[in-house]
Amino acid sequence: MNNFELYNPTNYIFGKGQMEKLSTLIPKNAKVLVAYGGGSIKKNGIYKSVMENLKGFEVTEFGGIEPNPHFETLQKAIAIVKEKKIDFILAVGGGSVIDGVKFISGATKYEGNPIEILQKRILIKENAIPFGTVLTLPATGSEMNSGAVVTIESTQEKLAFGGSALFPQFSICDPTVIESLPKRQIQNGIVDAFTHVMEQYLTYPHHAYLQDRIAEGVLTTLIEIGPKVVEHPTDYHLASNYMWCCTMALNGLLNKGVPTDWATHMIGHELTALYGIDHARTLAIVGPQLYTVLFETKKEKLAQYGKRIFHLTGSDDEIAKEAITKTVEFFHMMGMDTKLSQYTDDYEKAASFIADRFQERGWVAMGEKQNLTPEKVKQIVEMSY
Repeated sequence: MNNFELYNPTNYIFGKGQMEKLSTLIPKNAKVLVAYGGGSIKKNGIYKSVMENLKGFEVTEFGGIEPNPHFETLQKAIAIVKEKKIDFILAVGGGSVIDGVKFISGATKYEGNPIEILQKRILIKENAIPFGTVLTLPATGSEMNSGAVVTIESTQEKLAFGGSALFPQFSICDPTVIESLPKRQIQNGIVDAFTHVMEQYLTYPHHAYLQDRIAEGVLTTLIEIGPKVVEHPTDYHLASNYMWCCTMALNGLLNKGVPTDWATHMIGHELTALYGIDHARTLAIVGPQLYTVLFETKKEKLAQYGKRIFHLTGSDDEIAKEAITKTVEFFHMMGMDTKLSQYTDDYEKAASFIADRFQERGWVAMGEKQNLTPEKVKQIVEMSY
């Protein structure tokens, strides 16, 4: 097991009826910016509940944060934060809204050009505006981590950033919020969380036995509940396990002491930036092809995954290959199309474009063994057509 440090200061407040604690979690006399997305929270009662619990605070609203939040939109929010002298932000939404708020939080007091935070991967370690979250869409784990992803619309780039100052101070996570979610969003959430685990698990054997078992527990639970919670979102037992799995998949626990990959996400982000495909669906497109191209690198872990998750038998090579097939079958069961051509007709130049972009950025040795080159990225994307 590798050396590690574990730091997570987020107060995670889980369960039914937890919204009533909101007013006690925000500093008294705070000037609060309430940030949200397209307005679905005004239809499902969450907005009303938030506002009732913010009585007595000076509140400014900022709506319209997109799925895959745009840098250009967030710049408008930063201007409002400065003008109104906001000193606390409340993100009410899913991963995109929370990620957007992380950028607002870190960029408002940043002394350079805020775009540098994305393009130069500037770590935000101080001078961030404190924020909390009310989670409305389980998927990304952003409610309990310090990472985020923002899209620069003008250049069609989707870039990650983070830093120790970007943990939410608190997150209110009530599983009943999924009752009003469209099936597509629940499907996306399951596959996003599943792939988050795979990025930290499906590497190579490393003797971190507990980490493997925790990861396998999350994967097994997602496979068990995934199809059911899509059909029965009002079942609290299913909903609560779904929400907790999504948080556990990326709250910083699974990656401790182990190698991690993240190349599936890096390639998937490019497909979202180019074609506007839902983030989770790009992962379902890319992941199985990446496992195939990097089969020799990942073979031992694929075999372990196949035995423990799908109870497969045979030689390790046979099990590893069948495990990829089983993963694709699970994605199909979750309503995912797994080929790029099922989402767009304009796909033929994608592989070369993405490979060239990675080369330009200096992303030439990715993955847990730093053996994923732009040439292999091109092969992965071509296989996804």
